[in-house]
Amino acid sequence: MGLCRVDVTLGNPADRSVAPLQVAALVDTGALHLCIPEHVAIQLALAELEKREVTMADGSRRLVPYVGPVEVRFEKRRCFVGAMVLGDEPLLGVIPIEDMDLVVHPATRQLVVNPQTPNVPGSVAK
Repeated sequence: MGLCRVDVTLGNPADRSVAPLQVAALVDTGALHLCIPEHVAIQLALAELEKREVTMADGSRRLVPYVGPVEVRFEKRRCFVGAMVLGDEPLLGVIPIEDMDLVVHPATRQLVVNPQTPNVPGSVAK
């Protein structure tokens, strides 16, 4: 399908005195979590909540800081999640994508608001 990147705004809802950051995030529907580089976690003054074990693409495992909360904004949608601190660019996984009710349009490789729920994020709770 190819790569998809979007501009998202990340903020620290626990400390509103810290300015939010607009970042270009790689959209990865094969990843679960929001992942951010260390410099983003530092700029947002995010507290480390714990260490989490992450399995990397090559099968190796390592412990990484898990920080939060993080407010993620895309267009008129937002969610609150934790983030793994790793990598050299922000990565938007399916937890924040689903929470904001966003979809990847396969023909254009763009992340968009779910056209079935354009005004308010939808969810299924059964």
